[in-house]
Amino acid sequence: NVPGIDICEHLPQLAKMADRFSLVRSLNHDSPGHVNSTHTLVTGYPGDLVEMPPYGPKHPNAWSVITKLLGSRHPCLPAHVANHVRYDGAAYLGGGLEPFLVQNDPNNPDFNVPGLQVEHITEERFQTRAELLTRLDRFRRELDTQGQMTAGDVFNDRAISMLTSDAALRAFDISKESTITRERYGRNSIGQRCLLARRLVEAGVRLVTIDFPYVEGQKAKSWDDHASVWNIFEEMKLRLPVLDQVVSALIGDLWDRGLERDVLLLVMGEMSHTPRLTYHDGRPGRDHWGRAMSVFVSGGGLQMGQVVGATDHKGEEPLHRPVSPNDFLATIYQAMGVPLDTHFQDFSGRPVPIVPNGSPISELL
Repeated sequence: NVPGIDICEHLPQLAKMADRFSLVRSLNHDSPGHVNSTHTLVTGYPGDLVEMPPYGPKHPNAWSVITKLLGSRHPCLPAHVANHVRYDGAAYLGGGLEPFLVQNDPNNPDFNVPGLQVEHITEERFQTRAELLTRLDRFRRELDTQGQMTAGDVFNDRAISMLTSDAALRAFDISKESTITRERYGRNSIGQRCLLARRLVEAGVRLVTIDFPYVEGQKAKSWDDHASVWNIFEEMKLRLPVLDQVVSALIGDLWDRGLERDVLLLVMGEMSHTPRLTYHDGRPGRDHWGRAMSVFVSGGGLQMGQVVGATDHKGEEPLHRPVSPNDFLATIYQAMGVPLDTHFQDFSGRPVPIVPNGSPISELL
C-alpha cells in the first residue's frame, strides 16, 4: 500500500501494511560465517567467540546492554525473554544479563513455563530459605573473579521475585488469549511465540527475542539455504506465508493496542544470501552473503513506510546509503533511550564503548 515498494508475492498481508514498517536494504558487513556475522551484527565488533576460558562472545550483544541499563519494566518479570541463545551473549557484562529462556512450545495444549511456582513449601519457608541464601552468598562473593557470583545473585533475586508474585504466571498464560487471536497469529510454534511476545512486552518485559529456525512440515530446519541441503524456492513457498501471517498479525495487534510507538519490532538474520544461485544435484540454493542485506523495522516511534538504501542491479553491493552494523545498533540504542557514549569495562578492565563508531540512521528517526 506504499507506492514504489515492491513486496514478494508470498507476502501479501505485509504488502497491505507497508505504511507500518520500513526496510533497510543496504546493511553490510564482511563476516561470512554464522558465528562471526552474528557477533558483528549484535555487538558492533567483528570477531568470533573467545577461544579460551571463559568461552563465549568477546563483547556483549545489544540486548544485554539494554538489559543492563534499562532493566525490566516490571519488578517481578525478567527484562529479557528468549527461546534460544545462539553465538552471542552478555560477555563481560556478566551472566546475570542473559535472557530468561522459555523453550517449551506455546502452541502445545499443555504449554507451561517450568519454575514459575513454588511447590510443596509455604511462602514463609521459601522466604526464609531465600534470606539464608543471601547470607551465604556474601561469604563467597569476595572470591569471585569472573563475575559469576554477581551473575548468580542477579538470577537468584529475579527468580525469587518471579516466584513470590503471580505476575509472571499471568503474563505467560497464553490460554487467556481468544481463539480468534490465536488463529490470527497462526496455530504453529512461531505464531504462538510471537503472540506470547506481545503478551510479555505488554506485561512489562523489556525485550523478547525469538529464534525462528523453521516451519513445521519443511525439510529445511533453518534459513541456511545452501543447494547442498534443500531447494530454496520450494522451502520459501512454505516458509514465507507463515512469516507473512505472523508478522502482519503482530504488527496489526500492536497498532490496534496503541503500542506502535512503544514497541520496536525487528525482523532480521545475521546475514543475507548470495545473489547468484548455486546448484547441487539439480537443486537451487544460495550461500552466505553479508555484503548486502535487508532488515525489517516496525514501530518504536521510528519513521515508517520507506526503504532506506539500495543495492546495485545484481543485489551484490550497496549502491546508495550503505549502513554498517554500528549504524544499525546506534539506531536501536537511540530509539531505546540508551546513550551512545556508554562504556563498560571488558575482562581486562579496559573501558570499551557499546558502539565503537557509526551514527543512527537519520531517515528512520
